This record gives sequence, C-alpha cells and structure tokens, in this order.
Amino acid sequence: MLGKKLVTAQKRGETRALCLGLGMVACSMMMYFFIGITIVPFYTNSVWTTETVCKVLKVNIKDKVFCPNSKGSEDEEIFPYPCLQVWVNLTASGQEVMLYQTEDTLEKNPKCSYIPDKLENSKEVKARIETIASNFKKYQTFPCYYDPGGRQTNVILSRLYPLKGLLFAFLWPTLMFTGGCLIIALVKISQYVSVLSAWQ
Repeated sequence: MLGKKLVTAQKRGETRALCLGLGMVACSMMMYFFIGITIVPFYTNSVWTTETVCKVLKVNIKDKVFCPNSKGSEDEEIFPYPCLQVWVNLTASGQEVMLYQTEDTLEKNPKCSYIPDKLENSKEVKARIETIASNFKKYQTFPCYYDPGGRQTNVILSRLYPLKGLLFAFLWPTLMFTGGCLIIALVKISQYVSVLSAWQ
C-alpha cells in the first residue's frame, strides 16, 4: 500500500516538473518571438553600423520648436523645446555632418540633434539642453556611428539597440529555454531509471 502511494506521488511530481519544463520552453519561445518582431528589426534596419570618432565643430541652440512625442501620432500633445544643433567633423570621411542622439531622433525631428522627454517645467528642459551643449563643448572628441554605405550622411551618438543590448535581450529567454529543457531531460531520465529498476 505504501509502495503504491510512493509511486503515485512520484508520478505526480514528475508530471508537475514536466509541465513546468514545458511551460518554461513555451514562455521562452514567446519571448523569442516578441524580441524577433520588436527589437531585431530596429537593429537590422539601422544603417549606422560603423563606429568612428567625431570632433565637434559648432554647437547651436536655436529658438523653440514644436515636436510630437512620436511621429504621426495625433493623440500625443505637442510641446516646445529649444532646438540643439551639433555639427561634427566625421573622421572617417572628413565631412561636416550633423549629429543626432539616436536613430529615433532623426525620425522625429531632423532639425534638432536632441529631443528631450516631455517635462511640465520648461526651465528643466532648457537647463538640460544647455548642460548637454556645454558637455559637447567641453568634450570635443567622442565616438559616434555613421553609415558606411553612404545612404545617411549624418551620424548618431549612440544606437538604440547595439549588439550588446541585443545579446542581453536574448539572454533571459535562452536561460529559460535551457532550464526548461534541462527539467524535461531530468524527468525523462528519472522515468527511464524507474522503468529500468522495475524491470530488473
């Protein structure tokens, strides 16, 4: 009687462990799919792939411009902010080009190098942009990214999704997938050993 209860408990534990492993594998596949349709296209479609050195030529802060939070969005409020323009000398080609913070900055407003987050206090926005401008004047040389194919003549300061960020995004689903497969393998090994012991 006690042996039957132990066998039943063992089967229940194996079933739960197997469900856990399958659930982890299913969740990891969903995360892979989500990353594949959101982050990967941004990484592959970016043309600013080569890192070089940029040297600041001039930094200007023009009058306030209006820009929505997202391109083509009519629901988002439009807020004014000072337009920071940074022109740099591209070491790779020697050209004078405009610098943008990320790929998204160029898409939202090609007139400005930096687009601040929407803040209620306009003084904070102005102070932040002035701080950024002073940093560019202080640190004249810095790494930047350009398009080696020549489709985009401007440069960006940092990529939205660099290779390290993409690998880090794939790290967690990979760990979950590996853990799920390991649990399933251990359950199958345990079942095989149990069957082998009962046969002997």
